[in-house]
Amino acid sequence: MTDPQNGRAPGSVLLALLATILALGGGYVADLVRTDFGTVSVRDVTRLAPDGARQSGTVYLPAGATAEAPAPGVLAIHGYLNDRETQSPYAIELARRGYVVLALDQRGHGDAAPPAFGAGFGGPDGLDWLRSLPMVDPDRIVLSGHSMGGWAALIAADARPDDYASIVISGSSTGTFGAPEGTADAPRNLGLIYARYDEFSDLMWGAPSGATAPATEKMRTLFGTDDPVVPGVLYGDLEEGTARWLAQPEQTHPMNHVTPSGVAPVIEWVQRTVPAPNPLPSDDQLWHLKEIGTGMGLLGFFLMLIAAGGLWLRAPAFAPLRAPPAEAGGASGLGWWAGAAVLAVVPIVTYLPLQNAASDWLPVGPWFPQEITNGVAFWAVANAAIAFVLFLLWFLVAGRRAGFAGVGLRGGALRSLGLAAATVGSAYLLLALTRLAFGTDFRAWVVAVRPLDADRLVAAAAVLPFFVAFFLVLGLVLHGQLRSAGSDDDRGATVMNGVLLGAGFAGFLAWQYVPLFAGRPLPFGEPLLTIVAIQFLVLLPVAGLLSTVLFRATGRIWPGAFANGTWIALYVAMSQATHLAA
Repeated sequence: MTDPQNGRAPGSVLLALLATILALGGGYVADLVRTDFGTVSVRDVTRLAPDGARQSGTVYLPAGATAEAPAPGVLAIHGYLNDRETQSPYAIELARRGYVVLALDQRGHGDAAPPAFGAGFGGPDGLDWLRSLPMVDPDRIVLSGHSMGGWAALIAADARPDDYASIVISGSSTGTFGAPEGTADAPRNLGLIYARYDEFSDLMWGAPSGATAPATEKMRTLFGTDDPVVPGVLYGDLEEGTARWLAQPEQTHPMNHVTPSGVAPVIEWVQRTVPAPNPLPSDDQLWHLKEIGTGMGLLGFFLMLIAAGGLWLRAPAFAPLRAPPAEAGGASGLGWWAGAAVLAVVPIVTYLPLQNAASDWLPVGPWFPQEITNGVAFWAVANAAIAFVLFLLWFLVAGRRAGFAGVGLRGGALRSLGLAAATVGSAYLLLALTRLAFGTDFRAWVVAVRPLDADRLVAAAAVLPFFVAFFLVLGLVLHGQLRSAGSDDDRGATVMNGVLLGAGFAGFLAWQYVPLFAGRPLPFGEPLLTIVAIQFLVLLPVAGLLSTVLFRATGRIWPGAFANGTWIALYVAMSQATHLAA
């Protein structure tokens, strides 16, 4: 995959060109779809809330909605650790039907000011903001929210009981985490989408599974019935504001907003309670084409990371780094398989305990303002320590006998830092260009690369050493202990290293989700951290590919460690909720 003589990956220019085409082409497609091919205006907006905090969102404005002819409005609020872009499937489809949609960033999420969880998650202020738009009819407003965004919508409904017509929540519940308890009379005209395999069924409804949630006393009280709630049946009365309706798609919690079966019931309830200016069947959906576009951009981002590393090695400033790796002398046979098994198993065995321990060892503070980021960083640095000890044991017991020749730790660290900055900077420049041209970012389902945010750079800088340490030790293991003599097939080694880093989390997620799909709770619990772990199936293999490409081109583990530590720190910090105001 690399040519040590010229220090670049063969075809790097073509790979960079492909990455650029994917990113810009995907942005063009995504923008076409989100604007309904020019019939909907989409613009990002900000304002100051009454308490002076910055609010942010995206307004989807259909062509027919004006101050002279105001249209019905929908407030769309995302869940925890997301941002307003995750609501785009709902927003795109509702705007196509003539609704003005304000997709809101919760407090401490996206571009909104911290802290997370503040001001009713931003729900009441968001409703006031939507009602203030001149092209919105304040008598025809629907509140919509997914997960924690559902709680924000419920808090808004409770705080402004006369300022909305109906509400629809997905993967959410009443009476949870500050949301008011629901009754048969309040909130007004409620639609509930709760998946049969939702990971949070115990937290939300006190049920062992999503499928059993309709039988809980909590949901029966909300629907005003003594019997289990029946999906698809209308309870109460729309005219009196007591209507209740349940949909239960066959999906999980994070799939609510990225599947046709999760988006359709939201469309159906909104149109049923506040008639659409341009009604369309709920299964008439185009939003998935936008997801394909942003997914193309995400692939382009990852390809640019790999291509840029090879291309920058051609520059005079980084040319001295080019060198063939030392002769391999790592483990082989059963020793290799034992080392590979440890590499796959230790990170997942420690994943949940170390994440939970981070609140004591790396608590939220001025330099570490993001709870989940702190947890991932603590897990990373603790695993680096564990892996380093195991690597030393291997080296003392078997490494010398195997002829281990080292992995280029001496020299080139400072130059490697510059190479990493240029490599990661190239990928983020591609994101910035796409954002500037089309207003879109790079994402596919739960994996999202957001533009750089000055407020979050502090959090990224604080955890950068943790991730660099993780990938430095990972380089020792991958390119030292697990690089056997005769294993210099570049393409095979690169792919294998990517597979090794993703295999453990694939097993962990299978262990969690197979029982869930059989109607049982997650064996290890921890639904939030389980969903966070889905991202590792993509991030770690990409990091393994990049680490291997740069090692094969330079004979050093520094470039891969610095590059991976940098883009992972930025990825995590830019996408997480900020819990402490600056």
